[in-house]
Amino acid sequence: MSRASYITEEGLANLKKELEQLTSVERPAISQQIAEARDKGDLSENAEYDAAKEAQGLLEMKISRLEDMVAKSRIIDESKIDTSQVQILNKVKIKNTRNNKQVEYMLVSESEADIKNGKISVTTPIAKGLLGKKVGDVVDIKVPSGLMSFEIMEISL
Repeated sequence: MSRASYITEEGLANLKKELEQLTSVERPAISQQIAEARDKGDLSENAEYDAAKEAQGLLEMKISRLEDMVAKSRIIDESKIDTSQVQILNKVKIKNTRNNKQVEYMLVSESEADIKNGKISVTTPIAKGLLGKKVGDVVDIKVPSGLMSFEIMEISL
């Protein structure tokens, strides 16, 4: 059984939009490139044809991955999100206990993660360490650079 991926309505709409772009615009464009390269003659020594076929393979792989993500996506009912403990779609303000620096992250699905906008995937070590914790909890999280200690300052929507 495949694992469901929980996502917001906006996130699912973005995935579908990207999938539509790939299938209706980019797929025909690559097919056209292949046809043009094929018209140039000997395929055994045609670098354009080889490049277009490789691009087609990569595109089809990306389309397949997106179709799988859309099929496994389950929309999260944002009205039922609880802020008594950390869970997906919560904004969590945490303080690094070593340097007292505070950061705020929103925990989202892997496909919606965008660190520049403060959105981290629930599959990251920090998010995994925060899930299920409450305001005031101090959590030790193993990250690639070592063990870090965070205090949960605030949980919001």
